[in-house]
Amino acid sequence: MISFALLAPFALPTGIGTFLPFLLIIVVFYFLLIRPQQKRQQKWQQMLGNLKTGDRITTTGGIRGTILAIKDDSIQLRVPPDNLRIEVVKTAIASVTQDETK
Repeated sequence: MISFALLAPFALPTGIGTFLPFLLIIVVFYFLLIRPQQKRQQKWQQMLGNLKTGDRITTTGGIRGTILAIKDDSIQLRVPPDNLRIEVVKTAIASVTQDETK
């Protein structure tokens, strides 16, 4: 029979041993979930800051159009085929699209 006294030198200290799995889970969550989301958010904010008139964009609702005017929190778009003029908020922009004619 193995005595618990023989295993004592291999045991972690009580304070660190208790919190080590919890700290490891926090670190894994940070690198797998939180950090990539922060990078996507920064990239999206940078894209919104670089918008200019004439850019072709796609909204989160799937509307594609060309920017006519930029205001503080909204953008006016020209939407084909009837050249409708609509206004959307900047946060509704999903991406800047490339022209297929290039």
